[in-house]
Amino acid sequence: MKRKSYAPRPKPPKSRSAEERTQAMERLVGGALGNRDKRMAGYRAQSLNIHPWVCARCGRAFDQSNITELTVHHKDHNHDNNPSDGSNWENLCIYCHDNEHARQVEYQQSEGISTGKEEQGAAKYNPFENLKELLGKK
Repeated sequence: MKRKSYAPRPKPPKSRSAEERTQAMERLVGGALGNRDKRMAGYRAQSLNIHPWVCARCGRAFDQSNITELTVHHKDHNHDNNPSDGSNWENLCIYCHDNEHARQVEYQQSEGISTGKEEQGAAKYNPFENLKELLGKK
């Protein structure tokens, strides 16, 4: 029977004085508060504070465990229009948000409005270009 080998135990950290622990704690708390203020300055955090954590389209409710799936949608599709009262924002789940943007692109294409994406990477090859001819050959 083989004997199991165990990794050596980690050495315990050097003990710090009470003053050093207090200073470390103050730095940690100060950093956390500063980061919170930066996060709250963004429009997503503002919208989550103003509006309920519910998708405005499908009505799905969110909590702390799945809040990352709730997005902020700009109603006028202008990401620079961020009024502090939240009148241009609505909270949408990721699925409804994707659907909203797909509908906007389809509308723009049907109206002949350039989205700016067509010229960038539009596919130029059409594999079914001469399909009618190929089917007629038999």
